[in-house]
Amino acid sequence: MKSAIILFPGSNREKDMEMALTHVTGHAPHIVWHKDSALPDCDLMVLPGGFSYGDYLRCGAMAAHSPIMQEVIARAHKGVRLLAVCNGFQMLVETGLVPGALLHNRSMKFMCKQVHLRVENNTTDFTNAFAKHQVIQVPIAHGEGNYFIDADGLKAMEDKDQIAFRYCDASGAITDAANANGSVSNIAGVFNDSKTIMGMMPHPENAVTPHANGHQGIGLFKSLVEALA
Repeated sequence: MKSAIILFPGSNREKDMEMALTHVTGHAPHIVWHKDSALPDCDLMVLPGGFSYGDYLRCGAMAAHSPIMQEVIARAHKGVRLLAVCNGFQMLVETGLVPGALLHNRSMKFMCKQVHLRVENNTTDFTNAFAKHQVIQVPIAHGEGNYFIDADGLKAMEDKDQIAFRYCDASGAITDAANANGSVSNIAGVFNDSKTIMGMMPHPENAVTPHANGHQGIGLFKSLVEALA
């Protein structure tokens, strides 16, 4: 599986993502600077976490208009798989490639901690290595991860099985107490309607080795390898 990570000024999780992809695939991904206009041939594009452009204006808003994003969007529309994590997810909603918006955490504070996620759809290229409703633990680190979509939009997403992960407790219960940031319906990650794009706030790339929380995030990367290798 060939992959490419888009690097923006202010990104700080591109190395984590590079290490995760190299660990699982055995091949280092291409690192593509945001001012480039061309992407190498790849099976997977990744928008990593961080604070692109210092989170000025809105998180991800400026990065969504970087030169390379025209090619990312074009490739995504052609079906090339696109994974967007944390700040990458914020870029994703800014481009309109997935529905919804990301608001300030309801605590109005930056949050950095471990959270539990429940797998809602395990039939995609991103999630096929998980069991339905499997619970995993991975970290979050964000100030604007509160996913919002209106009631009609939420129903449409649920009807199309576009919810990837929900925040839950250790037993898998979807509770308000387990909702890390106030997201609508405890949503932690979503797909586009064709399931070729996934955005999520938590960081599975920081949970792929045994010493990193029991490598509970590795299933996402194994899923992609199985689907795209």
